[in-house]
Amino acid sequence: MSRRPFPTQRRHTLFFLDQIRDFAPVHLDTEVDATALVAARRRAKEAGARRSVVAHVVHAAAGVLARHPEANSAIQGRLEPELATYDTVSAKVTLDRVFDGRRVVLATVIPELERASLADVQAHLDRVAAQDPDSSPEFAPIRALRALPWREALDRFRSAAGQLELRPAVTGTFSVTSLGHTAVDGFHSVGGTTVTLGVGRIADRPVARDGAVVVAPVLRLSLTFDHRVIDGAEAAEVLTEIKDALEAVR
Repeated sequence: MSRRPFPTQRRHTLFFLDQIRDFAPVHLDTEVDATALVAARRRAKEAGARRSVVAHVVHAAAGVLARHPEANSAIQGRLEPELATYDTVSAKVTLDRVFDGRRVVLATVIPELERASLADVQAHLDRVAAQDPDSSPEFAPIRALRALPWREALDRFRSAAGQLELRPAVTGTFSVTSLGHTAVDGFHSVGGTTVTLGVGRIADRPVARDGAVVVAPVLRLSLTFDHRVIDGAEAAEVLTEIKDALEAVR
């Protein structure tokens, strides 16, 4: 056995997991008939544009969350809890990146999605994907956190993540995380927001249509919600409406 200090490149992940200990998760999942989604991505590619599955999910979910303000909310406190309902929709999207030589999970927040087009969402994701976490301004707060002494870094993280008014900019009002680039069919994740969407891969599966079984591309989509903020019926409606929006993509 060997022991070593916890890697500073991942301390933000450890701080985040400490921050969400009070989260009360409930997990839902569904299957999305991705026929229209696959066709839309193919048409975009033929036109010289990139439209990722994550971009489609973010854009569809943003429209749904704008219609469900109770789900676009956050909670703070135990003895005297407060709820904040936001008039803007922003998504925290996780990223698999290499930071100072170590593979880590980072995130970007896409703001003001109630006014953003699908192309705007994709442009943000592409811009961040092209940046180097070791030097780009996008990830300067993570580098600054790493440079601080452990206790000071933890206190600063807690202070920023714990302020309800800062949530849209710091953690987003909902989260999206994807493992769809691998052989993962589906999974559940807690993203620190009231609603977190987990995106699996698109794979050909048997689907019933008009009384017959056909093969179609299917996307596994999960939704984890904080039961302190909303109940199951609200969360189920949100997931159903996101599914419907993705199946109606043009």
